[in-house]
Amino acid sequence: MGVAAVVKQPQERGLLVIDYNDLASGTNLHAQIEEALGPHGLGALAVRNVPGYVARRRLLLPQAHHFANLPEEIRRRYEDEDSHYSVGWSHGKESLSSGQPDTYKGSYYANPLVDDPLRPGPNDSLCPWQHSALASLEETLSSVDEPGRMGASAGFSGRCSPEEETELRRRHPGYYRPNLWPRQELPVFEVAFKDLGRLIVAVGCLLMDHCDSYVASKLSAQQGQLSGVLRRSYNPKARLLHYFARPGQQLNLIIGPAGPQIAPQQPQQQEQEADDSWCGLHTDHGSLTGLTSAMYLDASGNEVPNPDPAAGLYIRDRSGHMVRAGIPADCIAFQVGEALQVHSGGLLQATPHFVRSARGIAAAGISRNTFAVFMQPNVEEPMDCPPGVDPKSVEIGQWQPGCTFGKFAEDTFALYYNKNQ
Repeated sequence: MGVAAVVKQPQERGLLVIDYNDLASGTNLHAQIEEALGPHGLGALAVRNVPGYVARRRLLLPQAHHFANLPEEIRRRYEDEDSHYSVGWSHGKESLSSGQPDTYKGSYYANPLVDDPLRPGPNDSLCPWQHSALASLEETLSSVDEPGRMGASAGFSGRCSPEEETELRRRHPGYYRPNLWPRQELPVFEVAFKDLGRLIVAVGCLLMDHCDSYVASKLSAQQGQLSGVLRRSYNPKARLLHYFARPGQQLNLIIGPAGPQIAPQQPQQQEQEADDSWCGLHTDHGSLTGLTSAMYLDASGNEVPNPDPAAGLYIRDRSGHMVRAGIPADCIAFQVGEALQVHSGGLLQATPHFVRSARGIAAAGISRNTFAVFMQPNVEEPMDCPPGVDPKSVEIGQWQPGCTFGKFAEDTFALYYNKNQ
């Protein structure tokens, strides 16, 4: 798998875009859901005109740049080794396919709904489908009372005994370790992170209602079973990403018959980076992943245009081709994860993907900043496919029939860590 596979005629394919007002009004979107997320789609779509989204994106993404430029000793205060660096700051803890630490990007992880899922507080969001920017959505969903779509509190796993709490934190440290926030250094960071994260979760819950309706129309599944998975979950994980600015391609001055010429050095490092991107193809193991488009910033934190048209989200389509899926700046993108593929009986399918950062001379000194929210079931949620569906037809990742999401996640993480040891 060489560099030619990456640079050879990259294809561009826009995501199917759904208007938020169609989501909120109850418009039948079965055709769009099938086209975008079904067996022949990209496994992703975008939602436009979400109230308050554009301003919240512009507030949060520069915070990634601000945190990444704090002194290293301060950043280390917000690392959490006990969570396997799945809470707080993580830099150089993941590995490239070469086995070298990935120091090109840093991540800040937190649960946007609750600071401690086992000890919910008064400032936590206990209704994942609600957000102040979506008042009409709250009114619509407050009347929903089907058994499968009960509110999050009905399925909440907190308020357990001290012994149970200790065991849950031991078994699932990435989910049950409390959040860390740089409140003193960056007062806006926590507020902006939670606000955008909760908005994306709320829109994701609404999209899941439409996915639920589509699946119920195709299978003998009770409507509300699918959407209930997210509506009763306090288990999202949000990731604020900062791709560090690179110095750019090293140049040599060559004196020849035609006079002085500029030529690049040997591209071994570029080839390795390209290989690492493609070896990093993966599918998310949760239900839905909400994504913002990237924001590119110069060294002073000023926004600049994308310096590399080839940078961005790449998805392997159903025919095996890699396509660049552009996310408009005013849209939230949503991707299908492995858990949703299982719960939908394979009607909605995850696709392998990776993110390629900006490269080349124009990208020198430019950082890439983005935000992803992994919406996923509670750890005790059964990972069952719908009645009447052959489990072999939905096999994906580390899923085994009869497991819980927690066990599924443990097996997924174990595979990842084994590969990167």
